[in-house]
Amino acid sequence: MFDILVFLFEHYVRPDACPGTEQLARKLSAAGFEDEEISEALAWLDALREPAVAATLIAEPRPGSIRLYAPDEASVLDADCRGFIAFLEAAGVLDAGMRELVIERALALTDFTLNLYRLKVIVLIVMWQREKALDTLILDELLTGDEDEEFVVLQ
Repeated sequence: MFDILVFLFEHYVRPDACPGTEQLARKLSAAGFEDEEISEALAWLDALREPAVAATLIAEPRPGSIRLYAPDEASVLDADCRGFIAFLEAAGVLDAGMRELVIERALALTDFTLNLYRLKVIVLIVMWQREKALDTLILDELLTGDEDEEFVVLQ
């Protein structure tokens, strides 16, 4: 599924440049992706596009406040993932609403073990879908994984 999300980012400059779901599914299948993987990725992406997914905050956080994670969130987002989210927020890449959207989309992945590589893909796709500009250094950070991780940028 994550390879499909990276494929979409690399092949479509803007999310509105993507073809409709059926045509996109055919293109992904022609590119060699499996049907189950395509269905999973498109369902996850469709849920991201839903207005109800947009995180609603009770109140805007004050400067210097920190995000406390519920036990179910902390069980999915390990310390590396939570630290990376905090880094992106401190760097001004994610505001509180976008942070919550990233967390929500991460928690929606029930069949995957989340690692830093996968979180980076989620952040990348959330930013891409919301058409948020990314600084070159941040984009490089999102496209870089540890050697032990399976991050491969398709050429």
